[in-house]
Amino acid sequence: MSLAMSIRGVSLKPFFENPVFLSSVSSWFFAQLIKAVIVLLNARKRTLREILETIAWRTGGMPSSHAALVSSMTTSVAFSEGIGSNLFVISFWVALIVMRDAMGVRRSSGLQARVLNMLGRNVAERLHTEYHPVKEVHGHAPLEVVVGALLGIFIAAAYANL
Repeated sequence: MSLAMSIRGVSLKPFFENPVFLSSVSSWFFAQLIKAVIVLLNARKRTLREILETIAWRTGGMPSSHAALVSSMTTSVAFSEGIGSNLFVISFWVALIVMRDAMGVRRSSGLQARVLNMLGRNVAERLHTEYHPVKEVHGHAPLEVVVGALLGIFIAAAYANL
């Protein structure tokens, strides 16, 4: 039996067939795929590596995969457990925190890093020194979060009703 399907005799099949898991992973994947298509359409030259990185890992951009995943998770829990369940309440608040963070803290720190890098490059040019830029974390604009959340809700509803 494969490691993916069993760990010490415990079957993982129910986990991978769980509608909450499936809708959440699908929402994340489709949001990243849509994001990669948008990046590809807006860019003049993109390498295959950049497109694959966008699908698998990059943050920021339209739609928010963070919002898609957590809204799908919350919607799936609502369908499977009901909105009165403790699990729904927990997933609801976690989703709100993640979406707020995606467009608040992460976006602000990314904008600050961009300005810091611009200033650092300017000073380095004037002083003829080397500058090592800080990482620019890309958060989301509110519309990107809303679109991601709607994508997650629709995908979870589809899993629950199909």
